[in-house]
Amino acid sequence: MGLYLAWGVSLFSTLASLFFSEILKYPPCSLCWYQRIFMYPLVLIIPIGILSYDKHISKYILALSSIGSVIAGYHALIYHNIIREAFTLCTADLSCKTKQFELFNFLSIPVMSLLSFLLIFILSLKELKNEKRT
Repeated sequence: MGLYLAWGVSLFSTLASLFFSEILKYPPCSLCWYQRIFMYPLVLIIPIGILSYDKHISKYILALSSIGSVIAGYHALIYHNIIREAFTLCTADLSCKTKQFELFNFLSIPVMSLLSFLLIFILSLKELKNEKRT
């Protein structure tokens, strides 16, 4: 069940990011692109792993979601001015701090990405533990 939920989160996150960039015309910053690199493949990898009964699928998901979590966490910290940008990843045209969408003055695109990656990570970790028990 956890893998199906992880797939749902990855699908929703992918569609939401495409909605923001293609429908609302919010251009993604460099860190957003890096996060997409780790989220988009999950939409295909998870159902392929489920359908092929791949016993290692949780490990693949953990690898992608953990790297995505680190990038999203770093982006969220920069976005909310908790830390300074240590590496100049974002261009002058579009800063990684650009506020395009925010709910409740906290739930920003980087925070939503971080929450998605963390939820996928937790669900796949739980699935991995269940696989080891059986």
